[in-house]
Formats: sequence, C-alpha cells, structure tokens
Amino acid sequence: MSGAHPESVKDPLAVGLGALGAGAGLGGACVTLMLLLIRMVQRVEIGRYGESVSELDPLVFGLLAVALAAVFGWRRSQALENLWQRGVITVLAAFGTLLIAILAVPFWHYLRFPGLLVLAAASLILGLSASRWALAGRGHGDEGRGTGSGA
Repeated sequence: MSGAHPESVKDPLAVGLGALGAGAGLGGACVTLMLLLIRMVQRVEIGRYGESVSELDPLVFGLLAVALAAVFGWRRSQALENLWQRGVITVLAAFGTLLIAILAVPFWHYLRFPGLLVLAAASLILGLSASRWALAGRGHGDEGRGTGSGA
C-alpha cells in the first residue's frame, strides 16, 4: 500500500504572507527602478536641450510594475489551493506596490537619486526575503505534485 502523502501546504499563512510581501516588494522595486530610469533620462535631456523632450509616460511604466507585482503574488501563492485566497493576495500585492510608489515621492523630494536607490534596495530585499518565506511555507509535499504518478 502507499503511505499517506503529507499535506501539500504545510503553512498556508507563511505562503500567503510571503506571496503578498514578494509581490509588493518586487513590484515596488520595479516601480522605483523605473522611476530612476525615467528621472535619469529626463535629467540628461534637460542638460542637453534645456527641457525634457521625451514622451516617456511614468503612468504606463507604473502600471507595468503593478501588473508585475500581481504576477509575482500569483506565482508565489501557487501552493494555496483556494483561488479566492490567491486572488486576494494578488490584489493586495498590487495595492502594496502602489503604496511603495507613493512612498517614492518623499524619497525623491528629499533625497533625490540616492533616496530612490535606497527605496529600490529595501523593496528588493523585502521581496526576496518574503519570496523565500513563501517557498519555505510550502512544505515538502509539492515536489511530486502534478507528475501524474498515482497509487
């Protein structure tokens, strides 16, 4: 006879909070890195032409970062079987990214480029450590999942 399989999710709270932190942190890092890139391009253009002449739209890049946050949150919450919980985590990860983007305003206003670099580094550290937490919460039951080996 076959032995009982361990639970596929050892700690759903760790998976959920880790996925939320990973989505918000990595999405926030994307937002701040995109802001840095846009500000550097604008600075070069102002130095060269006296005004910003590019058509870079920060809102488009910000929406892209929010979409990436949703993808990060969805992927890291894969161990959860409840789609409703995964959807809530995804939406909250996108909202967390928007909060980090709002935090970028005072960082830029008071500290300029070093401030955005610090915020990007902090967001990246948050995202990577939360991602590791989500993976650790999966337990050991996910290795054989979906392989088709029954009995």
